[in-house]
Amino acid sequence: MNQKIIDEIINQDYTKIINKIEEFLVQQLEKSKSNGVILGLSGGIDSAVVAYICKRILKEKTLAIIMPDTQITPRTETEDAMKMISLTGLEYKLVDIKPIVNEYSNYLEPNERAKGNLRARIRTNILYYYANMKNYLVLGSSDKSEYLIGYFTKYGDGASDIVPIISLYKLQVREIAKVLGIPKNIIEKKSSPHLWKEHEAEKEIGAQYEEIDSILYCIFEKKLSIEKTAETLQIEKQSVDKVYKLYLDSMHKREMQQRPFED
Repeated sequence: MNQKIIDEIINQDYTKIINKIEEFLVQQLEKSKSNGVILGLSGGIDSAVVAYICKRILKEKTLAIIMPDTQITPRTETEDAMKMISLTGLEYKLVDIKPIVNEYSNYLEPNERAKGNLRARIRTNILYYYANMKNYLVLGSSDKSEYLIGYFTKYGDGASDIVPIISLYKLQVREIAKVLGIPKNIIEKKSSPHLWKEHEAEKEIGAQYEEIDSILYCIFEKKLSIEKTAETLQIEKQSVDKVYKLYLDSMHKREMQQRPFED
């Protein structure tokens, strides 16, 4: 892997980026005439970054909802989410979605992957329930890496009103977390949406974020070809092909619903 490219990705003015995100959130609240914002807090780094930014400027106007499925969500993940609440002082609700998932399961034929995505969509339904009730905007916590390769559930964690960190690659999210003072164990833990037992993002994708981000950065920021990206990063072309295929195959997740009679 080309360390120079990784350094290029992570060497950013994070104070300036944080200020810009904060200004954006305030503007969006004013523009929409909303009373506040709501987010799902998982115990992972992406939602932790969003929560910490909200703490800085919208502490009294933020609701965090922790939504484990206690059948499959590690207890430590919920503990980390509660630690984020303790450190930020945000208002929160804890909702175990296990009974909801089980109720669905009584009527649906079994499929673990479909059930995993169902969990993500149940969480989004709960967020929008409270958003409707309070006139709040729903904050998404997708980062640029996962957005570009489609590593999110369509109409699940991919559904939101505002996406504060969607312009930041995962490596940049880790760096901005350090600036925000997020605990080291949150920054260093393996990313996972916890849609099924022992679910890990890098294991499912088949690549580490250092490689994913470097490939995406070369293609989308440096505008390099697949071949030139592989050469620049000193990796096999098939690794670049794999990541780019994830981008192409998930295009439908990033586009509006397709309509007939329109080009």
